Amino acid sequence: MSTATLTELLGIDLPVIQAPMAGVQVSAMAIAVSEAGGLGSLPAAMLGDDALRQELSAIHEATTKPFNVNFFAHQPPVPDAAREAGWRDALRPYYAEFGANEADIPQGPGRRPFSAEVADVIEAFRPPVISFHFGLPDAALLARVRRWGAKVVSSATTVAEARWLAERGVDAIIAQGLEAGGHRGLFLSDDVGTQVGLFALLPQIVRAVRVPVIAAGGIADAAGVAAAQALGAAGVQVGTAYMLCPEATTSALHRAALRSEGAFDTALTNVFSGRPARGIVNRAMRELGPISAVAPAFPLATAAIAPLRAKAESAGSSDFSPLWAGQNVSACREVPAAQITRDLAAGWAASPANAGS
Repeated sequence: MSTATLTELLGIDLPVIQAPMAGVQVSAMAIAVSEAGGLGSLPAAMLGDDALRQELSAIHEATTKPFNVNFFAHQPPVPDAAREAGWRDALRPYYAEFGANEADIPQGPGRRPFSAEVADVIEAFRPPVISFHFGLPDAALLARVRRWGAKVVSSATTVAEARWLAERGVDAIIAQGLEAGGHRGLFLSDDVGTQVGLFALLPQIVRAVRVPVIAAGGIADAAGVAAAQALGAAGVQVGTAYMLCPEATTSALHRAALRSEGAFDTALTNVFSGRPARGIVNRAMRELGPISAVAPAFPLATAAIAPLRAKAESAGSSDFSPLWAGQNVSACREVPAAQITRDLAAGWAASPANAGS
């Protein structure tokens, strides 16, 4: 798969996609990456209607380059009162320690899947690329997106998921390796044991499907980009390397964690949202998980831990914060996102496999 395939498909200059990272970036990051020639991404699952309009307006005002808007495609869970009570019981000693109040637990799931209502909000903006995590929305919603002319991309953590996506006509597939930070994109199984490392997964997916495959997970520098291209990737998606950029909204506590020796100790955990996601190991992960059978289903676990997180952060502690990060933090730098994008793309140009393409 040549670099021209993905760049022409998405209308970009460089085969570098900035991973959508809810909680640590909004439109400023997406704009910077798109202006640099890559594909900037806006994470939308945690944005309400007004905030989503505001961020999309900011992108439209700042750039004419293509950009991506990312949504979740999960099925909202049925609330389970007994499980919720058990989760609050597990958290109660920490509430007492930090002086948090259960009355401050927010209502609602905090993350929403793509829906007709969300489509109504974004239709006027007609995003050129729309990506999904946890599978795809229903066929009617996909057809609506395609009528706008948007390219559809989604994540696969296994070959079976990649084939499932290809059968439903996605334009490109993100091969998400075990190393990646944030939520696992798995959707055909809840078993995290089905996921493998990127460089084992990538060539298998490339052989299994006919659409461009984008490599994600553990890629943080030009050498990683070159390795992914050599294994058949049509481009790369990178998140963690951007988290210290000035355009990122990464909190001071999260930035400090990324700079620390502890950043090299990450694990998959469900204690912050109810679904496995990779983050820097902290107290909550050690004492409540990292994988907890008590945590409510995604995304309901988020609500009860929110007041505890707020109290701990106000005391200067990130012990109850989701410190999402991939397994390779070595290239995290406090430089502009445009520089990160160009430096990553240099690995593609330098790859022997790209010679003559």
